[in-house]
Amino acid sequence: MKYVTEYRNGEEARAIAATIAREVDPQRAYRFMEFCGGHTHVLSRWGLQDILPKNVQMIHGPGCPVCVLPIPRIDMAMQLALEKGVILCTYADTLRVPAGKGRSLYKAKADGADIRMVYSPMDAVMLAKNNPEREVVFFAIGFETTTPPTAVAIEAAQKMGLKNFSVFCNHVLTPAAMRHILESGVNNEKAPKLDGLVGPAHVSTIIGSAPYEAFAQEWKLPVVVAGFEPMDMLMAILMMVRQVNDARHEVENEFTRAVTREGNLKAQALCEKIFEVRDTFEWRGLGAVPQSALKIREAYADFDAEKRFEMVEHPMTDNKACACGEILRGEKRPVDCKLFGKACSPSHPIGACMVSSEGACAAAFSYERRSADVP
Repeated sequence: MKYVTEYRNGEEARAIAATIAREVDPQRAYRFMEFCGGHTHVLSRWGLQDILPKNVQMIHGPGCPVCVLPIPRIDMAMQLALEKGVILCTYADTLRVPAGKGRSLYKAKADGADIRMVYSPMDAVMLAKNNPEREVVFFAIGFETTTPPTAVAIEAAQKMGLKNFSVFCNHVLTPAAMRHILESGVNNEKAPKLDGLVGPAHVSTIIGSAPYEAFAQEWKLPVVVAGFEPMDMLMAILMMVRQVNDARHEVENEFTRAVTREGNLKAQALCEKIFEVRDTFEWRGLGAVPQSALKIREAYADFDAEKRFEMVEHPMTDNKACACGEILRGEKRPVDCKLFGKACSPSHPIGACMVSSEGACAAAFSYERRSADVP
C-alpha cells in the first residue's frame, strides 16, 4: 500500500472484520486495551467497535498525554506566567486542560499572563533568542514521541548560549504506565481483565517494539503494535485474537512501515543525553507511578525551569464528580460518567479526557453519541 486511502477501504475493512468474526471463540470474551489515544480516536471515528463481534471488547487506556497531566503541574505552569512574568509556551491542547479551582492556561492568559501556543519547542527557543530581556519557558508534555524535539531544543539553546530559555519538563514513559496498569489490576476488582495490549504507533517509532517483550513474557499477554488507520487497527485485533486462540503471548508488529524492534536509536541517544528518569511521577487518574517520567540531567540544569524558578508542587485532587480517573484506568467508559455530554463537553471540559481529540471522552462525544445509551 502506498496511499492512506488504501488503509481506509471499507470493503477490505469489512472483510477483516468478517475474518475476526469467524475466528473468535463464541464461548469466550476477548478484552484488548489500546494504550494510545490515537487508537481510541480511530476506533470511535471509524465505528470499528460496531463491526466487531460482541465478545471482542476494546478498552481505553491512559494514552492521552494531555489527559494524564496532573492538576498541580498545570498550576505550577500558571504560577510561572502569572507570578514570574515569563513567556510560557506550550502545545495547543495543554491550554484547555482543567486545573485547580476551575482555572486553565487559557483563563490565565485572559487574566494577563503571557502564554503562547507553539507548534514546536524550537518556536520557544527562537522567542527566547528574539526577546533576550524576557524569560521564556517551554511547558513540555507528552510521551516518548514528543520528547526528542524537547531534547533538540535544549541542546540548541545551549549551543546558542541562551540564558533566558528553560523547560518545564513533564515527559512521561509509556512502558511504565503499562506496567502500572497491569500491576494495579491484580488486586483491583474494578480493573478490566485484559487478554491483549495494542502497542502505540508513534511512541513505538521512537522506542521500538522491544520494550513490550517484557509484558508478553511476564504477563503472558499478546502485544501487537498497530498503526493509526482503520485497517491497521482491525489487523492488530485479528493478530491478537489469533494469539489468544493459539495460547501465544508474543510481540508482533503490524505497523512495519514505520516501527522496528530497535526503534530510532539516534533519538534515543539524544534523549538519554539530555534526560534521566524520575524516581516517581504523579499521573492524573493513575496516581504516583514509579520510574514513569523524565527530568533534565544536572549537566543541563541551567535549562531546567523547576530549578531556575524553584518550583514547588502542591497536591490537589480532581473534581469528584468527574470519572476521568476510572476512564484512564479502563474501569469505566466515557458514557458511564454522570457529567458526560451534559455539564462536560469539548466546548466546556470539566475533565481532562474531554480536552484533547485523543481523549476517550472527546472521541466518544464526537463519534459515538448516536448510540442509544449515550446522553
